[in-house]
Amino acid sequence: MKKYTDAELESLLDEVESDRIERKESWKGDAPEKSRQAVCAFSNDLPDHRLPGVLIVGAKDDGKPSGAAIDDRLLLTLSDLKTDGQILPPPTIVIEKRTLKGVPMAVVHVQPSHAPPVRYSGRVWIRLGPRRGVATVQDERILNEKRRFGDLPFDIQPIPSATLSELSKLIFENEYLPNAFARDVLEANERSYEQRLSACRMVASSEEPIPTVLGLLAIGKSPRDWLPGAYIQFVRFEGTELDAPIIDESLISGSLGDILRRIDDKIESHNRSAVDLKSASTELRQSPYPKAALQQLIRNAVLHRTYESTNAPVRVYWFNDRIEIHNPGGPFVTVTVENFETPSITD
Repeated sequence: MKKYTDAELESLLDEVESDRIERKESWKGDAPEKSRQAVCAFSNDLPDHRLPGVLIVGAKDDGKPSGAAIDDRLLLTLSDLKTDGQILPPPTIVIEKRTLKGVPMAVVHVQPSHAPPVRYSGRVWIRLGPRRGVATVQDERILNEKRRFGDLPFDIQPIPSATLSELSKLIFENEYLPNAFARDVLEANERSYEQRLSACRMVASSEEPIPTVLGLLAIGKSPRDWLPGAYIQFVRFEGTELDAPIIDESLISGSLGDILRRIDDKIESHNRSAVDLKSASTELRQSPYPKAALQQLIRNAVLHRTYESTNAPVRVYWFNDRIEIHNPGGPFVTVTVENFETPSITD
């Protein structure tokens, strides 16, 4: 969740024509009403800035301090903007007391909504340059389109700040495509590189080739730059508890294919076979754990984890008496721990 620095806020205060800031000298008169309209408008983000809008109490229209008292009571009152039920869906806001231009001011960061249009008292408010206004039918249509775009499954949502150069063409063409499609299909396909990426949901579209979460995970050059939890933390303990000495530790990252190949190598290096030369006429080799079982468990942990709202990695902790595999996420929607084994319960 982005918040502006003091320098950025002071710069916004001086931008009289900016549509990303609303200034209020105090919380008197019509300030509560107009502030709620502004919060609603920032949530809708019709200009598609994809940046927070800011409501500042304690500043004049020209950005100079008004000298209003900024106390705990005012901050609690501002928190009601989210919880009083007048703005729906409830806005995502962060309220702070900040020192700007040498004096205290109340700052409300308003994040763009993922489910516009947002309404205040039944009306959809938007920013029209430095002013507020009620959305037209066309404006509401655009906001509805934004909501449908935001309702895409997380893994095929685009990452707006990523560029096509973040994806590896080499991995896509030499590794992904040959495993995903028959050779004759690929040979008969005359689509461009961008069109192929779009067909595989690696980018938003061929016309706007912005990498998706899926694209960055599957063929990204550095997935952790965009999804910090996209790695496996491997730790080998010499003992049976977390405070035991660590004899090997690795952070395994990269594209999905690289991660799975590297964790296979790491597991194999610790899952050493014991050789029995006495029990039979030929030597017997036995590993502590079946390789195929470990591969299946770890692949499930990687492929079924969630990346949304978490930066935690998949964890593979190898103790002397067991291996623990943890991944972020849990049962989905109607599936619970209690009904997990019920055949008719799926989601």
